[in-house]
Amino acid sequence: MAGVPVYDSVTAAASHHTLDVSVLFVPPLAAKNAALDAIHAGVRKLVFLTEHVPYHDVMEILAEARDHGTQVLGPNTAGLVVPGQASVGIMPGFAANIFQPGNIGVVSRSGSLGTLIALNLVSAGYGQSAFIGIGGDPVLGTTSLDAIRTLDNDPRTAAIVLVGEIGGSMEEDAAEYIAGMSKPVVAFIAGRSAPPDRRMGHAGAIVTGDRGSGGSKVTALTNAGATVIDVPSQLADALQQHGISPASVTGGRVGAIL
Repeated sequence: MAGVPVYDSVTAAASHHTLDVSVLFVPPLAAKNAALDAIHAGVRKLVFLTEHVPYHDVMEILAEARDHGTQVLGPNTAGLVVPGQASVGIMPGFAANIFQPGNIGVVSRSGSLGTLIALNLVSAGYGQSAFIGIGGDPVLGTTSLDAIRTLDNDPRTAAIVLVGEIGGSMEEDAAEYIAGMSKPVVAFIAGRSAPPDRRMGHAGAIVTGDRGSGGSKVTALTNAGATVIDVPSQLADALQQHGISPASVTGGRVGAIL
């Protein structure tokens, strides 16, 4: 099509090309077959955009990915952006007013909130080393902790912004690791005013009892030494309080998942 070869499967494509990443733009009930096709074809990085995939299908995909050494971002991820180099997914990775090369790593469960955070960074003169959208579903291939650990080990990243939301315990789990970090972490937790036992937006954004509440996440992150902001517009001030000034980073960079 328009000079670009089109194949019926990733397996067929892999017989003609070397494939680094597979991106899933498929309906929920077709996601398992599409993901397994990519994994069995030897693709070692899977960006899984689909939302509302049945949990058992997701668990089967993740088990197969683990057995074959495939890294999975998602499901329900907005994608991965290394500004100035690569954009995989649905993020506006090549919009200069939202993404610029820099030294701030962003980890976000939400694509829209992640975009807002990225916009606030660029508006304040900052750039991003990488944006990692982990996804908003309850069962994920890459957690907040996985992404934060990657950015913590990235010499181009000076600080990390965590965009979390109610539901699950990923932010609390990440807080245990953050407590031992030397790099500053600024966090924004969405949904703190949401009523319990009601799903808000993402499938994973539901609070049952005290588990996964905004308050528990804020407490865990604050106790770990992270700065928790109330609104995204406070982001630049929080970074400056940590001594992180706007600084563009040029030159080569390798983006990685996990």
